[in-house]
Amino acid sequence: MALIAWPLAPSRLDWQPALALSQPWRAWSAVAIHYSALHLAANLAGALLVGALGHVAHAPRRSVVAWLVAWPLTQAALLVEPELLHYGGLSGVLHAGVAVVALHLLFVGPARLRLIGAAILAVLLAKVASETPWAGALRHPAGWDIAVAPLAHASGVLTGAACSLVAELLHRRRTKP
Repeated sequence: MALIAWPLAPSRLDWQPALALSQPWRAWSAVAIHYSALHLAANLAGALLVGALGHVAHAPRRSVVAWLVAWPLTQAALLVEPELLHYGGLSGVLHAGVAVVALHLLFVGPARLRLIGAAILAVLLAKVASETPWAGALRHPAGWDIAVAPLAHASGVLTGAACSLVAELLHRRRTKP
């Protein structure tokens, strides 16, 4: 989808809080928008890594559903930042995916897998905290040719974790003897 949308004007599909009620589909389409080739390449590489993590972790269908539910919620959570007028990219949703897999690992399997899930979650939380998402809408990190929205990463982690917790609790309720 991101490769197909690459030639389009970003404003046609990106997340715009002012249009959230009249064009809610932008909560899904924003992941297809990338503001530079570096942005697109980094997000595609991230998607491959998150997919590989889910595969290696044997993420079940409930984790995939949790990630899909977190997708639009990640963008909707950006409404809390009025200065963020446009947003595009996969990074928030990718952070949600990592949170979903990390929590899945915390809930299942032997102690070794739980430790791996805890480590992934700890690194993810430290990364997001280091980005200070509470300190304004955009950052201009060295080496990047776009502005970064740290709140998107934080909202991805929060919505991914929340959706994963709900999925795991519902699964436990259904499978309880």
